[in-house]
Amino acid sequence: MSLQMITVSNNIALIQPGFSLMNFDGQLFFFGQKGWPKRSCPTGVFHFDVKHNQLKLKPTVFSKDSCYLPPLRYPATCMFKGSVEPEKYQYIIHGGKTPNNELSNKIYVMSIVCKTNKKVTFRCTEKDLVGDVPEARYGHSIDVVYSRGKSVGVLFGGRAYIPSAQRTTEKWNSVADCLPHVFLLDFEFGCSTAYILPELQDGLSFHVSIARNDTIYILGGHSLANNVRPANLYRIRVDLPLGSPAVNCTVLPGGISVSSAILTQTNKDEFVIVGGYQLENQKRMVCNIVS
Repeated sequence: MSLQMITVSNNIALIQPGFSLMNFDGQLFFFGQKGWPKRSCPTGVFHFDVKHNQLKLKPTVFSKDSCYLPPLRYPATCMFKGSVEPEKYQYIIHGGKTPNNELSNKIYVMSIVCKTNKKVTFRCTEKDLVGDVPEARYGHSIDVVYSRGKSVGVLFGGRAYIPSAQRTTEKWNSVADCLPHVFLLDFEFGCSTAYILPELQDGLSFHVSIARNDTIYILGGHSLANNVRPANLYRIRVDLPLGSPAVNCTVLPGGISVSSAILTQTNKDEFVIVGGYQLENQKRMVCNIVS
């Protein structure tokens, strides 16, 4: 495995911590930065165009029936294959920080409605939730699992501002770990259900999550309350029978101490974890292959 440096030829100031990447059919798209040139790109979503080790950020457009997508930093994102058109992929975006440092609790669904050689058009819609609605947060994860021909989103972790009753002028932007609840999200009906699993004792943020069929693996992360990066590895399995879902968690050996790492899938059965932090001031200068 090798890493190759590329040169950014335009809008390099936009590439700052907190942005997100979306992969549609092998094409990468970037969003999540405030201060982008709105005249040239009103949506704030750019196409990552790499040729001859040169990276150009090309603007994209939204369809007329799209909602507004704020430039969210540190949201949770995942790819989702719908049941109506299974050949088409969508991206689910939840939470994140707005340009005003407010936290979002909204869910957005991104899909491509038109693609030509020169222009990509997205449709962005907002999804409402009922039930146990997750509080606004950032630094969390969202994944989709598939069981018995059905699918459901799984949301976990993250940080949120301390309750308003506890906020003072000096601590107005203080954050705390979200409770270690696991939320199942039904994207079709907009229902959300929270589960309390005894194996998950502490809140985690900026962890790595890997989804495979009906299972999600939670790796590493940072516990703000204890200021540690525990070398945990959790397996969360979701069963979707005709009745109520069944969710169970198992603690596995072989975890690593890491937060804020980059995860990418290289093929059907292989993932790569790059970088991150071992300690507050110590970067993790290694890669891991997960099979």
